[in-house]
Formats: sequence, structure tokens, C-alpha cells
Amino acid sequence: MIKVRKNPAADGSPPAGSEPAVLEGLRAELRREQEGHLRTRADFENYRRRVERDGDAAARQAKRDLLLALVELADGFDRALAHVEESPDSVAAGLHGMWRRLRSLLEAEGVTSFESVGKPFDPTRHDAVATVRDFDGPTGTVVDEAGRGYLWQDELLRPARVRVSE
Repeated sequence: MIKVRKNPAADGSPPAGSEPAVLEGLRAELRREQEGHLRTRADFENYRRRVERDGDAAARQAKRDLLLALVELADGFDRALAHVEESPDSVAAGLHGMWRRLRSLLEAEGVTSFESVGKPFDPTRHDAVATVRDFDGPTGTVVDEAGRGYLWQDELLRPARVRVSE
């Protein structure tokens, strides 16, 4: 019978004297895998933050759009209330009640109007829709409002539409 010697590398065991090299190779591979894992976790965390930030921005924009629509409704109430004395008392009372409710809803959301008449024209807060020549005050003064301006949490929601003296 012939005896066959097994090759030490063929059975999966490292050849004698090469254990430190194999161990170092495994350590290097482990470090690469750990670094890749950390990069993947960091990328995912950045992605999660970006999605959260984008979602918050989209929700804020949607709320802003809704508040702008409510501000337009408030303008309609202002115009209607200017002529309320021509209506029956029950209609006037109903309009005043709805206006108070709308105004309190806007205030609860941080929406406030600002006064422009008699103040200097400010292009960051005013939208000039016309000019007035015969005005006794200084040039560049807001004479009247065609539409009230609104702030939302101290940020301009809608500029006031104003007529300005020349």
C-alpha cells in the first residue's frame, strides 16, 4: 500500500510559517468591511435627515399655501363688511361672526396683518399697484391699501398691495 501525503494547504490549513500573513490579511479585510459599514450607516443617516428636512419643507409650504388662501378669504370679508350696513341685521351679524372666527383662526396660526398707510414705502413689505400725485405728505409714502399685508410667524406671508405718493 502506498501512503499519500496530504498537502497542508489543500485541506484548508495554512502552510507552516504563514499564519501571521493570513491573520494580517483577515484583519485588513475586517477593517475594510467595518469602514464600508460605517460609510453606509453615515450615508443612510444623511439620507434620513434629508428626507425629514424635505418633508418638513413640503409641509411648511403646504401650510403657507393654505394660509394664503385663508388670507384671500379674509380680504373678501373685509370687502363685504365695508358694505354690511346695506344688509339686514341678521346677515350683518352672521358676517361679523364668521369674520371674527376666521381672524381668530389666522391669529392662532401666527398670521397677523400689518399697517401700511402713512408709512414709507418698503419694497420688502409692499407691492405698489398705483401712484398718487395729489398727496400732501412726503414722496414715497403709502397713501392707502388695496390689499392688506400679512406676516406669518414674523415672516412675510403676503405683501400689502398699496398706492404710493409720487
